[in-house]
Amino acid sequence: MEYFGFFASIIIGITLGLIGGGGSILTIPILVYLFKVNPDQATSYSLFIVGLTALFGSYSHYKMGNLKLKSALYFAVPSVVSILIIREVIFPQIAKTLFCVASYTVSKDFLIMVIFSVLMITAAISMIKKNQPEIKSAETNYLQLSIIGFLVGIVTGFLGAGGGFLIIPALLFFANLPMKQAVGTSLLIITINSSIGFAGDLYIGTPINYTFLLSVSAMALIGMFIGSQLSKKIDGSKLKPLFGWFVLVMGFYIITKEVLF
Repeated sequence: MEYFGFFASIIIGITLGLIGGGGSILTIPILVYLFKVNPDQATSYSLFIVGLTALFGSYSHYKMGNLKLKSALYFAVPSVVSILIIREVIFPQIAKTLFCVASYTVSKDFLIMVIFSVLMITAAISMIKKNQPEIKSAETNYLQLSIIGFLVGIVTGFLGAGGGFLIIPALLFFANLPMKQAVGTSLLIITINSSIGFAGDLYIGTPINYTFLLSVSAMALIGMFIGSQLSKKIDGSKLKPLFGWFVLVMGFYIITKEVLF
């Protein structure tokens, strides 16, 4: 099962390299179901893996001229604030066992996986939908961009998800960026958000198996290299519907497994 997990880790990087998001949607299920990592700890590992992979991807897009630093900072700074609030203040206060109903126990791990599966299903539906014509505004709406950045930080903080599927639409509609630049800028924002979130986890003493973490990250980086090269030849938007169906199936699998078994 672990060998399959390492192979699946390559897909994390490929999706990030091709469409600027989606990697975190796969990371948590891979860590929990293939590597048997506790969901709580998996959110920390996901921040490191996705952040490191996105860092290399953003550098690749920087060389291609696809990074817009000002838009990235307006989005990332409020994201970092909400991430730190969630990871360092709220998340540690959530009890391992939330409540019990008859013989059924609702745990913190259960909550993480159920919310994550709902997030996967929502993301999948947005990816499956046909692309709408790009709407260009007269100028970048930095206030709305920052507000959305704060909200995405909440998702990143609680679930260890980079939030690329939320970041890219925000960059398209509020930063007025074309798709290629939205993908590159999204990777930089994911890098900043994930890195700060992981650093915060280290600060509060989250236990980390670095040998395992670096091994999975190395496979994801291989995938990122492959995805970045493919992005020069393949329109990532054409792959979104196919990836969306895969994520949709995974989302329903997780929620079914957690609720019924």
